[in-house]
Amino acid sequence: MIKKGIILAGGKGTRMSPLTKAVNKQLLPIYDKPLIYYPLSILMLCKIKDILIIVNKGELDQYKKLIPNGKNLGINISFKEQNKPRGLPDAFILGEDFIGSNNVAMILGDNFFYGQSLSDTLKKCTKLKKGAKILLHKVIRPELFGVAKINKKTKKIREIKEKPKKHLSNYAITGLYFFDNNVIKYAKNLKPSKRKELEIIDLLNKYKIKNNLSAEYLGRGGAWLDTGSISDYYKTSNFVQAVQNRQGLKIACLEEIALLNNWIGKSQVRKQIKFYGNCDYSIYLKNIIKKSA
Repeated sequence: MIKKGIILAGGKGTRMSPLTKAVNKQLLPIYDKPLIYYPLSILMLCKIKDILIIVNKGELDQYKKLIPNGKNLGINISFKEQNKPRGLPDAFILGEDFIGSNNVAMILGDNFFYGQSLSDTLKKCTKLKKGAKILLHKVIRPELFGVAKINKKTKKIREIKEKPKKHLSNYAITGLYFFDNNVIKYAKNLKPSKRKELEIIDLLNKYKIKNNLSAEYLGRGGAWLDTGSISDYYKTSNFVQAVQNRQGLKIACLEEIALLNNWIGKSQVRKQIKFYGNCDYSIYLKNIIKKSA
């Protein structure tokens, strides 16, 4: 079972400069909420209550103003500063003490997930006991992503490749991963690539060669969006706006998820309303309290 979760919120966000010169990218708004709320909501939907957020050195205070320790959500949030980006697997080296002897999930801080069957898919992923599991999503241009070829019967990964020039598969590897405790040992044994970083593909291959790498699909109708550029950022924001305004429901409302998980009560939601002040988000929280009466 997966009991620990890591959000990798480092990186300089250079493709979004000058917006990211003063504020970390994950604290910029995706429509009506900071970007960090979206990956955090995914881990909460996984029923993970112990979460480590890895941030750039010098940016810790920005995060603590917004999400100091997670108690307001009935969870435990801790932070770790990263001196400089060393690749995705570095998260497991930095988070070794946090992970302990547990299995762990990791989500990239700039990834957005949405889908009607998403909660059911996440439930399957968090049951992981041994090996590693990735979440795949079908894409039109696989040459832009890390992709995986899968055995459809066993859901075991047969081959993975980063931005393949020759067609391998239309299933891209998203920024959500589930690992057993061996991930710490494997990450420590990785050698930097030509980019002088530890590569997630190399880490996944450690599991694949032992036939311990499997996958779940995000599924038809599901959305996986990256916010790496200004264009992608606004596309994601427009997507959230369209869905919320049509349905009248908020995506990644942390207090709503915590309330549904029975991690907090109405009194804690009221405290959050006071914290946010007079805004649409607070009005939504007030309506949640009324409906749950």
